[in-house]
Amino acid sequence: MSYVPSTAEQRQEMLKTVGVQDYRGLYRDVPQQMLLDGLDIPEGMSELAVTRAMTAMAAKNTLFQTILRGAGAYDHYIPAVVKTVPAKEEFLTAYTPYQAEMSQGVLQSIFEYQTMICELTGMEVGNASVYDGATAAAEAAAMCRDRKRRVTLISGAAHPDVINTVRTYCYGTGDELKVVPAKDGKTDADALGSMLDEGVASFIVQQPNFFGQLEDVEALGKLAHDAGAMYVMSCNPISLGILKTPRECGADVAVGEGQPLGMPIGFGGPYLGFMATTEKYMRKLPGRIVGETVDSKGERAYVLSLQAREQHIRREKASSNICSNEALCALTASVYLAAMGPDGLAEAARQSMAKAHYLCKQLTALPGVELVYTGEFFHEFVTKLPKQDEVLAALEKAGILGGLPVKEGVLWCATEKADKAALDKAVEIVKEVLAK
Repeated sequence: MSYVPSTAEQRQEMLKTVGVQDYRGLYRDVPQQMLLDGLDIPEGMSELAVTRAMTAMAAKNTLFQTILRGAGAYDHYIPAVVKTVPAKEEFLTAYTPYQAEMSQGVLQSIFEYQTMICELTGMEVGNASVYDGATAAAEAAAMCRDRKRRVTLISGAAHPDVINTVRTYCYGTGDELKVVPAKDGKTDADALGSMLDEGVASFIVQQPNFFGQLEDVEALGKLAHDAGAMYVMSCNPISLGILKTPRECGADVAVGEGQPLGMPIGFGGPYLGFMATTEKYMRKLPGRIVGETVDSKGERAYVLSLQAREQHIRREKASSNICSNEALCALTASVYLAAMGPDGLAEAARQSMAKAHYLCKQLTALPGVELVYTGEFFHEFVTKLPKQDEVLAALEKAGILGGLPVKEGVLWCATEKADKAALDKAVEIVKEVLAK
């Protein structure tokens, strides 16, 4: 719907009604020295001029033909339908509608998303999404705490952004976060065992972890449960196409970053965080939950369920104050999962894993390139890389975004989009630089 501005006469009538002569009268209680007479910004431009200016700015961007970097944002193939369906104007909302009688379509789409996330994670109930994967992990830590257990443990092999977000949440609530050391690129199980005590509410692990390694998540979960703590798994959703579900691994809560499910890398957002849990902890799950019911005519209907939460109850009793979600991103994830199906998701996971292992084998065959961690990995791995800056610059010049420099070396990634020719070209460039 187009916006029709009010006329000058209508605006003057409104000002007169509230008892002022002009707009400055609306700010009469604000100190005059704080009011600006104007803004030092350029004059407005026509639509054509704006289009030309934006096109010129976009031309400065580098569009990489091959991306060999992950670290939390992954370049997967996105079927055309995934972009088409969410673009329909009736779906273009980022918020959960409250008025069920007017919003059955959007509510149903969220319900379908929740159902798919439950199928993906093996859990029994999921919410309508939260802001991103790091937020989901932090919200999971909050939902696991109680009056007696105020300490959260998180693996040091988790993504640094996730660790920092959980730390920020803990700081805000006065709770304690302890980072379990990583050993050889994985959670140190012995250290975890020594840190688990009666004050620990939960332990958070990432699978695969930040270094791409596959953790022994079942053993880690048993340690947490034996100590009376809840177990939270942060998962790469694509990997769940071939790995055991979090529930099969004993997790109480499954969270993760949903960006790989049909969302472009997009300068870091918007993304979505998914959350799911068992029926036992359903009432502790934060955020919006859409449920299926029947209306007065006995026909299927969708509503926001379990409303005794967030701003609806006393603030001091709420485990979370998050009351929004990423509805459009959640719809995108739903369309992606529906388009791919179980077989397509498994194929994307298998190809990503196979191509990452091929890239690893080719790179580590070069002089001086060494694999830092020898454990099994999904689609990311870390290598030592001589002439690191020169190599990455040469790759960039050839239209290839190389791995991410980290303290341990370079973190590489491959998805199903990287074909053999592209991988061989990247390896050849690395070989040429190292030979100089």
